[in-house]
Amino acid sequence: MPKFRRSSRAARVLVPGAVAVVLLAGCAQGSGGTASAAGTTAPAGASPFAASPAPRSSGAVPPAPDGTVVPGTLLVTDFGSDTVTFVDPARGATGSVKVGTAPYGLVVGGDGRAWVATAEGVAVVDTASRERLALIPYRTDTGPVTTGEYRGGGMGIALAPDGRRVYVGVNVPGGNGTLEVVDTAALKVTDVVPVGRRPFDVDVSRDGAEVYATNHDSFDVTVVAAGTLAPRRIEVAPYGTEGGLGSWLKPHYTAVRPSDGKLLLPFEGERLAVVDPRTGRTTIERMTANTHQHGATVTADGTLLTVGTGPIDPDVDEGPSLTVRTPGGAERVYPLEGPHESVAVSADGRTAYVTGGFTRDGYWDGLSVVDLGTGDVRRLPAGSRPLGVVVL
Repeated sequence: MPKFRRSSRAARVLVPGAVAVVLLAGCAQGSGGTASAAGTTAPAGASPFAASPAPRSSGAVPPAPDGTVVPGTLLVTDFGSDTVTFVDPARGATGSVKVGTAPYGLVVGGDGRAWVATAEGVAVVDTASRERLALIPYRTDTGPVTTGEYRGGGMGIALAPDGRRVYVGVNVPGGNGTLEVVDTAALKVTDVVPVGRRPFDVDVSRDGAEVYATNHDSFDVTVVAAGTLAPRRIEVAPYGTEGGLGSWLKPHYTAVRPSDGKLLLPFEGERLAVVDPRTGRTTIERMTANTHQHGATVTADGTLLTVGTGPIDPDVDEGPSLTVRTPGGAERVYPLEGPHESVAVSADGRTAYVTGGFTRDGYWDGLSVVDLGTGDVRRLPAGSRPLGVVVL
């Protein structure tokens, strides 16, 4: 049985007075770190991660302003403004498109359309022409349109494998959220499903049969059958639920493991919750980064990448980082400078792009570009508080 720090739980649950001040707190404020060559728990020598294949590129590659096509262009959501920004990993930002207030998650389909979860609705962007095609309003009443960490509206978003439906998690401040289903041909919401509180992330099984909403403030994942839209709840709380809304120890993002469809949820750089969505059973595996963790993605061969935002308790926690974990459980931890939120991987699996937006204070306007072979990290200015990121 893996051993975990006894101090973690006590240090990461806010006292009742703090809950009153930080009403829905649950994500640590990051502290600065130093970008350097990666620390590693994997065997010494050549990185086992550099050759890991990434998911296939989706969508058309947008042209650069001079008319040439730049392979591997990135698209990021600008949580600090109302735009998405196109980013050339070598040159930086090459243009932005207005989408709606405080855009959060995004996904791109094989037809080159990007679907962006904003506070106002789901924006549809043609990534080839770089124009917004539509803004689809939510059915869920989320109150006034606002900005910031606890704003109402869309958060996690995912696309069905056949491209016919988009699923978006909608946050309702002060209450449970919903999963809204968008018909991608009709460009309208067709169904609304109740889920938990603050659906940070939404994912779809490889066969499209199930949708998973990861609900930050209710310590759970809602599994929704795509055919009937019947929801069921799986609690995911490897540290327990003590502290309620004031706890830091909540689920954030989920990656669906390609080999068996199980859900991978990293916690605190200490524990990886592996959830079987069919049985609801959770097993725990040890992690090594020892830092509060947010964004997660998985490559086609099952390599997990997850973003460490920084310490909750500086006396016991490490700084911001990127963890790359092989299917066998070996980890390499790449230190980063400052908080980050989400991660995407280049088509050749050699480079990771980590957004500096962060959902809390301490964010910065750019990306960390991580060479997974050498451990070199460079900062690239891009966007305004960029949160979500995809490689086109």
